[in-house]
Amino acid sequence: MTVKALNSSEYLDYFKHFLSLVPQDETIINSLESVYNKHLDFFLSIPLNKLEYRYKENKWTIKELISHLIDTERIFNYRALRISRRDKTPMAGFNENDYVDYGNANSRTIESLIEEYKAVKLATITLFKSFTPEMLLATGVASKHNVSVRAIGFIISGHEIHHVNIIKERYL
Repeated sequence: MTVKALNSSEYLDYFKHFLSLVPQDETIINSLESVYNKHLDFFLSIPLNKLEYRYKENKWTIKELISHLIDTERIFNYRALRISRRDKTPMAGFNENDYVDYGNANSRTIESLIEEYKAVKLATITLFKSFTPEMLLATGVASKHNVSVRAIGFIISGHEIHHVNIIKERYL
């Protein structure tokens, strides 16, 4: 299953940009693995003096962006798991700014953030490898909108690509 196979009813229009960043012929697993391999090296290459830099007042630091990626991926994995198991209970949205504000990223070392990033990304890949084709097609409600498990997998990759592009364009 590739991004181009998605139907627009499987995701909120807000995520269209993220989905456009994922290579259209990649499978979910290839996309997740590719993002992991490219971005792990990239995160490790960021100069230490840039990790707590803000390109503008009230913008997140690179450490906070990495923490945001970790938190968001965990939430999306939870959603994918519930939907894949046919849990029809609607899932609430979340305030990403609150997660960053209370995530304590800037007091952490980059090594601890990278360790957590690796653990979450490998858990994501393992989770999506466990899904059958039928599970990937399952849909549920998150943030008051329909979403499919397969769309969530691609959104995770596109969301990360989006934020890495921002780091490259505005922070480095």
